Amino acid sequence: MRLLMKCRALHLSYRKDASTILITLSGIIGSGKSSLTEILSKELGTKAYYEPVEDNPVLPIFYKGNEIAAKKRAAGEKDATNPYAYLLQTYFLNRRFAMIKEAMKNDNNILDRSIYEDEIFMKMNTEMGNATKVEYDIYKSLLNNMMEELPYAAHKKSPDLMITIKVSYETMINRIIKRGRDYEQIEKDPSLVDYYHRLLSHYDDWMDEYDESPLLIIDGDKYDFVADVKDRVKILETIEDKLYDLGNLEQTKVDELRKAHHEILKQQ
Repeated sequence: MRLLMKCRALHLSYRKDASTILITLSGIIGSGKSSLTEILSKELGTKAYYEPVEDNPVLPIFYKGNEIAAKKRAAGEKDATNPYAYLLQTYFLNRRFAMIKEAMKNDNNILDRSIYEDEIFMKMNTEMGNATKVEYDIYKSLLNNMMEELPYAAHKKSPDLMITIKVSYETMINRIIKRGRDYEQIEKDPSLVDYYHRLLSHYDDWMDEYDESPLLIIDGDKYDFVADVKDRVKILETIEDKLYDLGNLEQTKVDELRKAHHEILKQQ
């Protein structure tokens, strides 16, 4: 009798883990991560975790520091760095670690940014001269320690699915202009043109190398999932098909969502 109860408990535990959905979004600035996070959260009934930007006290002075450092290097001061680069990345790293730990402790969550792409920014800032090699090494050591602790801090080792929104430079700039944060505008800081192009290149490399979980790449140039309902349905169904293939979405749920999509499209 005890053995039977134990087997049932193990079976229930397995089913619970199998039905848990943890999705992380990734992509360059202005790619639409937060928008897709909100859309997916409503679609799948998951809790959305958003990386705070408006209350970030370091971000505006980081961009200003990049501008000042670029001008100093152009004037011949080759070793000029941004004093806020390391501060910003450790600030983000700490927040992202706390956010993914919290999300991994519970069922059915989606994050609009994660710790898995965090190193891109510190690596690139070091290459550009905005951070020193010493700062990068210290940051990398801290990140590695956090990644080693992550499986012990939550009951999941990695996301069920990583979704990357891939966009071109032109799409990114149009969206940056549209959302209107002064410190992100290339008209305010021309050095951001090089920064953004480098960031796009680093994201291409990251997508090729990422292996922590299944990866789904969305074409953010082709599909406007925010303004176009047909595009939104197409992207949702692509994601849901992937989740079904991975065993994180049951056929009955897929059918239910397809029916709802059909009704939405009939109204267009």
